[in-house]
Amino acid sequence: MAENGMLPPEGSAGTDSEDQELIGIVWQTLSQVYDPELGIDLVSLGLIYEVSKDGNTVNIKMTLTTPGCPASENLPDMAQLAVSFALEGRAEVNLDVVWDPPWDVSMMNPSTAMGLGF
Repeated sequence: MAENGMLPPEGSAGTDSEDQELIGIVWQTLSQVYDPELGIDLVSLGLIYEVSKDGNTVNIKMTLTTPGCPASENLPDMAQLAVSFALEGRAEVNLDVVWDPPWDVSMMNPSTAMGLGF
Protein backbone atom coordinates (compact mmCIF):
# COMPACT_ATOMS: atom_id res chain seq x y z
CA MET A 1 0.00 0.00 0.00
CA ALA A 2 1.19 3.50 -0.63
CA GLU A 3 2.56 5.43 2.31
CA ASN A 4 -0.40 7.77 2.43
CA GLY A 5 -2.76 4.79 2.60
CA MET A 6 -4.93 6.26 -0.15
CA LEU A 7 -3.50 4.89 -3.37
CA PRO A 8 -4.48 1.41 -4.51
CA PRO A 9 -1.79 -1.25 -4.42
CA GLU A 10 -0.42 -2.73 -7.62
CA GLY A 11 -2.83 -4.93 -9.52
CA SER A 12 -5.93 -3.01 -8.51
CA ALA A 13 -5.96 -0.38 -11.23
CA GLY A 14 -8.71 -0.26 -13.83
CA THR A 15 -8.19 -0.50 -17.57
CA ASP A 16 -9.56 2.90 -18.57
CA SER A 17 -10.29 6.31 -17.12
CA GLU A 18 -13.81 5.42 -15.98
CA ASP A 19 -12.52 2.31 -14.21
CA GLN A 20 -9.77 4.40 -12.61
CA GLU A 21 -12.31 6.96 -11.47
CA LEU A 22 -14.61 4.34 -9.93
CA ILE A 23 -11.71 2.60 -8.20
CA GLY A 24 -10.54 5.97 -6.85
CA ILE A 25 -14.02 6.61 -5.46
CA VAL A 26 -13.97 3.19 -3.80
CA TRP A 27 -10.60 3.81 -2.12
CA GLN A 28 -11.64 7.29 -1.00
CA THR A 29 -14.91 5.96 0.39
CA LEU A 30 -13.23 3.09 2.23
CA SER A 31 -10.86 5.61 3.78
CA GLN A 32 -13.93 7.16 5.39
CA VAL A 33 -15.26 3.93 6.92
CA TYR A 34 -13.97 3.56 10.46
CA ASP A 35 -13.39 0.55 12.65
CA PRO A 36 -15.76 1.34 15.53
CA GLU A 37 -13.41 -0.01 18.19
CA LEU A 38 -10.20 1.64 17.01
CA GLY A 39 -11.62 4.77 15.40
CA ILE A 40 -9.26 4.31 12.43
CA ASP A 41 -10.31 3.95 8.81
CA LEU A 42 -10.13 0.66 6.93
CA VAL A 43 -7.49 1.81 4.44
CA SER A 44 -5.11 3.16 7.10
CA LEU A 45 -5.49 -0.07 9.05
CA GLY A 46 -4.47 -2.04 5.96
CA LEU A 47 -7.70 -4.03 5.94
CA ILE A 48 -8.37 -3.45 2.23
CA TYR A 49 -6.33 -5.90 0.18
CA GLU A 50 -7.62 -5.27 -3.32
CA VAL A 51 -10.05 -3.19 -5.35
CA SER A 52 -10.68 -4.15 -8.95
CA LYS A 53 -13.36 -3.73 -11.57
CA ASP A 54 -14.72 -6.50 -13.75
CA GLY A 55 -17.40 -5.44 -16.18
CA ASN A 56 -20.08 -3.65 -14.19
CA THR A 57 -18.85 -4.95 -10.82
CA VAL A 58 -16.37 -3.45 -8.39
CA ASN A 59 -14.71 -6.21 -6.38
CA ILE A 60 -13.27 -5.52 -2.94
CA LYS A 61 -11.17 -7.94 -0.93
CA MET A 62 -10.83 -6.98 2.68
CA THR A 63 -9.90 -8.62 5.93
CA LEU A 64 -10.39 -7.96 9.61
CA THR A 65 -7.80 -7.68 12.35
CA THR A 66 -8.76 -11.12 13.71
CA PRO A 67 -11.35 -13.77 12.77
CA GLY A 68 -13.05 -13.16 16.13
CA CYS A 69 -13.10 -9.39 15.67
CA PRO A 70 -16.23 -8.00 17.37
CA ALA A 71 -16.83 -5.79 14.32
CA SER A 72 -16.75 -8.79 11.96
CA GLU A 73 -20.50 -8.87 11.56
CA ASN A 74 -20.92 -5.16 10.83
CA LEU A 75 -17.73 -3.75 9.32
CA PRO A 76 -17.95 -5.51 5.92
CA ASP A 77 -21.60 -4.48 5.60
CA MET A 78 -20.72 -0.90 6.53
CA ALA A 79 -17.99 -0.86 3.88
CA GLN A 80 -20.18 -2.36 1.16
CA LEU A 81 -23.06 0.02 1.87
CA ALA A 82 -20.77 3.06 1.89
CA VAL A 83 -19.23 2.11 -1.45
CA SER A 84 -22.60 1.27 -3.02
CA PHE A 85 -23.93 4.66 -1.96
CA ALA A 86 -20.82 6.49 -3.21
CA LEU A 87 -20.95 4.82 -6.62
CA GLU A 88 -24.57 5.92 -7.08
CA GLY A 89 -25.53 2.87 -9.13
CA ARG A 90 -22.58 3.19 -11.54
CA ALA A 91 -21.43 -0.33 -10.63
CA GLU A 92 -22.42 -3.29 -8.51
CA VAL A 93 -20.31 -3.90 -5.40
CA ASN A 94 -18.99 -7.32 -4.45
CA LEU A 95 -17.14 -7.41 -1.13
CA ASP A 96 -15.35 -10.54 0.02
CA VAL A 97 -13.82 -10.97 3.47
CA VAL A 98 -10.60 -12.95 3.10
CA TRP A 99 -8.19 -14.31 5.70
CA ASP A 100 -5.15 -14.93 3.52
CA PRO A 101 -2.79 -13.35 4.10
CA PRO A 102 -3.61 -12.92 7.77
CA TRP A 103 -3.63 -9.28 8.85
CA ASP A 104 -0.83 -7.99 11.04
CA VAL A 105 0.32 -4.57 12.20
CA SER A 106 2.88 -4.28 9.39
CA MET A 107 -0.04 -3.81 6.98
CA MET A 108 -1.07 -0.51 8.59
CA ASN A 109 -0.19 2.85 7.16
CA PRO A 110 3.17 3.71 8.83
CA SER A 111 1.85 6.89 10.46
CA THR A 112 -1.18 5.00 11.79
CA ALA A 113 1.03 2.27 13.23
CA MET A 114 3.28 4.87 14.85
CA GLY A 115 0.24 6.64 16.30
CA LEU A 116 -0.82 3.37 17.89
CA GLY A 117 2.65 2.77 19.31
CA PHE A 118 3.87 0.16 16.81
